Amino acid sequence: MHKAVWGRAAAHRVLGIAFGALTSAALLGAAVAAPVVVGQVAPLSGLRAGDAQGYSAGMQMYFNHVNRTGGVSGNTLVLARKDDAGRVDQTLAATEQLLSEQRPLLLAGYMGSSNLAALQKSGILAREKIALVGYRSGAFQPDMPQLYNVRADLREEIGKITEHLATVGVTQLGFFYEESAYASEMLARAEEAIKKHGGKLVAKASYEADTLRIETANRTFLGTKPQAIIMVTSGVAGAAFVEKYRLEGGTARLFASSDVDLEQMSKRLAEEHMQGISIAQVTPNPYRVSSKLSKEFREVQAKSGEPDVPVSYAMMEGFITAKVIAEAVRRAGTKLNREGLAAALESIDNVDLGGYTVGYRPGQRMGSRFVELSIVSAAGKIRQ
Repeated sequence: MHKAVWGRAAAHRVLGIAFGALTSAALLGAAVAAPVVVGQVAPLSGLRAGDAQGYSAGMQMYFNHVNRTGGVSGNTLVLARKDDAGRVDQTLAATEQLLSEQRPLLLAGYMGSSNLAALQKSGILAREKIALVGYRSGAFQPDMPQLYNVRADLREEIGKITEHLATVGVTQLGFFYEESAYASEMLARAEEAIKKHGGKLVAKASYEADTLRIETANRTFLGTKPQAIIMVTSGVAGAAFVEKYRLEGGTARLFASSDVDLEQMSKRLAEEHMQGISIAQVTPNPYRVSSKLSKEFREVQAKSGEPDVPVSYAMMEGFITAKVIAEAVRRAGTKLNREGLAAALESIDNVDLGGYTVGYRPGQRMGSRFVELSIVSAAGKIRQ
């Protein structure tokens, strides 16, 4: 009888130890499989709200998709957002607040030439040892260890445009751009690309960031009459310029960088003003299935339940950024901290996301060289 009681007690102790071990293992697993917070500060209101909301929706869409299917090695991806309304001072203040409150392991989806320049100059990224993955800036950003983009450099876009113009004999060019800390460098690089393909920069004009003050630029180009004008502007500023330029008799062919968001421009312009505009695109077309990536994008978007945010190139870019972040989290393994994720990003050399390749090297963090020209048809539709 005594032995039986002892045996039952021993059995209970063994079961208790086993249960404790399983509980500890479960707790350990939960500690490893943790939320990975990604912080975004962007103009979710204001002139560039369309771009920012589309980009943000693209990231959230992919994060939701990954989380529904078990996360990345069990880790869920969480997007924490703050609105800077496009204002440089708010970009810095909101970033500091985000870092303090949400403690993100990565930043992503920032926008604006002046905003990025101020963020770089502030030293916040280096101080916090945090990487920023994916951004939109109509300027050449100097290489920084903490900045990783998922798209082609502006050099590639201007090169593609000027190469195309050279093949059709258009050599007298104008350049319309947003003022920023790197505007002089951008002009120098643009002129270099234009000369390389036998062109000549005959006129240049700028406008103040986050404004629609394009009257002086319009007068400059109407007076100098270039054969074509390259626009490196926001979508709304580009649309304001095109409308005024065309209404006042401007006849130059118009070529825009990818920051001149096509969707935002089409909301402001009549079809006759949109017709013939060419836009450099740095992602696959989100409106048709032309690759494995665009097919995945369309399928995920169809299930996303985001009817208030229309499909756009910005949304596709955000989607790509989220895929790169997920790949970095996968590669980081158990080193889910800022340093571990930065090292994981550095290890991404040549990853095929489905017909769109992303890779980084020391001194080269643009991620991609993909550029194609979209031309708006007479019906206001995009054709490659």
